[in-house]
Amino acid sequence: MSSKLWGGRFEGATDELLVALGESVSFDARLAPYDIQGSIAHAEMLGAVGTLSREDVKAIVGGLREIEGEIEAGRFVWDITLEDVHTNIEAALVARIGDAGKRLHMGRSRNDQIATDIRLWAREQIDSVGGRLRAVQTALLDMAEAHLDVILPGCTHLQHAQPVLLAHHLLAYVEMFGRDRARFAELRRRVNVLPLGSAALAGTPHPIDRALVAEKLGFDGITANSMDAVADRDMLIEFCSDASLVMMHLSRLCEELILWSTAEFGYIEIGDAFTTGSSIMPQKKNPDAAEIVRGKTGRVYGDLVALLTVLKGLPMTYNRDLQEDKEPVFDASDTVQLCLEVVARMIPSIAVNRERMRLAVQDGFLEATDVADYLAMKGVPFREAHGIVGKLVLYCTRQGKRLPELALDEYREFSDQFEADIHGLLTPEAMVKKRDHPGGTAPRRVKAALRKARRSV
Repeated sequence: MSSKLWGGRFEGATDELLVALGESVSFDARLAPYDIQGSIAHAEMLGAVGTLSREDVKAIVGGLREIEGEIEAGRFVWDITLEDVHTNIEAALVARIGDAGKRLHMGRSRNDQIATDIRLWAREQIDSVGGRLRAVQTALLDMAEAHLDVILPGCTHLQHAQPVLLAHHLLAYVEMFGRDRARFAELRRRVNVLPLGSAALAGTPHPIDRALVAEKLGFDGITANSMDAVADRDMLIEFCSDASLVMMHLSRLCEELILWSTAEFGYIEIGDAFTTGSSIMPQKKNPDAAEIVRGKTGRVYGDLVALLTVLKGLPMTYNRDLQEDKEPVFDASDTVQLCLEVVARMIPSIAVNRERMRLAVQDGFLEATDVADYLAMKGVPFREAHGIVGKLVLYCTRQGKRLPELALDEYREFSDQFEADIHGLLTPEAMVKKRDHPGGTAPRRVKAALRKARRSV
């Protein structure tokens, strides 16, 4: 990184268009708390190793605390001609405390400084995302527990397939968001490594204690290679990748809520606080919150692609292109956290139409697989049983009947393996109860899964 504020190499003024092109303080000012946190730890370390006097350390820390207070109060004046958050804060510190402020930069560069700031920021965002993911999971668990007796058609290809408990369906999303939490937790471990002390790219000849700074800032360790430390933005790409997966899961959930809220499905009604009306159609209740979340998924995907594109052709080590790493990751973080918060609040507003779901289970021959399984358990090879039931379904469609409505004589026209017990096996309750294995939709298995999910959330 370069700034004409520091050093006498330049005689001419910077072109105003380059100032506009190169400034980052308009967006990286949000890193100020982390920049100050890192600078305080760096100053205290320099004091501990004897590079800075006790008086200098006290002046630097005091000055930085005052600047931090001004930033928090909104009184700090940012200057875009100073390019970035680091230079703005350092210039303000020097103006405030004089030469002591000029000594703060000993043993570091803005290259390892920004690498440290962004890791401190990312660590905090990861924790925040994790909390919001947990809130969505909790909302889904609450909804599942409140509707343990509700059965609806489970679908493949968006076609009615087999009956499942609504709670089982909701738990599928709890699992998805659980994997998201695990990914962010894994990322946190990779983020939580200190790059400060790498300086511009080669390390520093000045005496420093990187382990001490890591301890002060709560890092688990220090980076192993100074060149990689200032060039690495893998963790930001991972952040956007993990955020993209969260958004994909949110989008899938929202898509189902949108479908379920239509007149064609009629399974649910989303609360008024998360829906809007039409400018000309008084009857409309549009699922805007779910639609907007679904739409913002593409935005986060774009953030990921932008970061990958910035990094793909960069040589070692720091290049000014890396200024473009912040806006995409800031946007991804802001977007995914807002969407998680909206969905966590929207789910409790949903009213479930139990009867509509129950009626839907009667359509689409959801009993067909159970009839085929019945024959298979009687010794009929499953592929043969599958063919028999296919013919039964064709017969029903022509006769305008459902499988549970057929008389035993009608069943026996297709196979003499059918007996009177077939009718008791084709109620929705009986069909879900038979899926009694870990991961299945049987009520006792779903209740056990809910208890386990509560413990993990």
